[in-house]
Amino acid sequence: QVQLVESGGGLVQAGGSLRLSCEASGRTFSNYGMGWFRQAPGKARAFVAGLSRFGSRSYADSVKGRFTISRDNAKNTVYLQMNSLKPEDTAVYYCAAVSSLVVVTTEGAYRDWGQGTQVTGSS
Repeated sequence: QVQLVESGGGLVQAGGSLRLSCEASGRTFSNYGMGWFRQAPGKARAFVAGLSRFGSRSYADSVKGRFTISRDNAKNTVYLQMNSLKPEDTAVYYCAAVSSLVVVTTEGAYRDWGQGTQVTGSS
C-alpha cells in the first residue's frame, strides 16, 4: 500500500497559479503510475491528469494547456502545476497511485488515495 499526502491547495484569483504536491511513502514510488482527480461540490470525482511510471501523460480536456503533471522520483513526489485557473477549477483535488505500465484515467483502477486538498478559484 502507498500512503499519499497532498499539499499546496488554497484560494487563488482567476488567472492565477498553484502547484499541488503529493508525497508518497510505503512502497517504491517509481514503480507506480500517478494521477490527479478532483471533486467539485455536488459532482462526482473526475480525472484531471495522469502520469505513467515511464513518463507518459494524459489530461482531461478541460485542463489541457493549463495544467501539467510531473514527478520527482528522488523525492517520492508528484506535482500538479495549475496555471490560468478558473472559478470552475474549484474542487477538492486528490492524488492517487496505480500499479500499471500505462497511463490510467479511470478512477476505479487506482487503489491508493490521498486525503485531498481544497483549491478555490475566485472570480
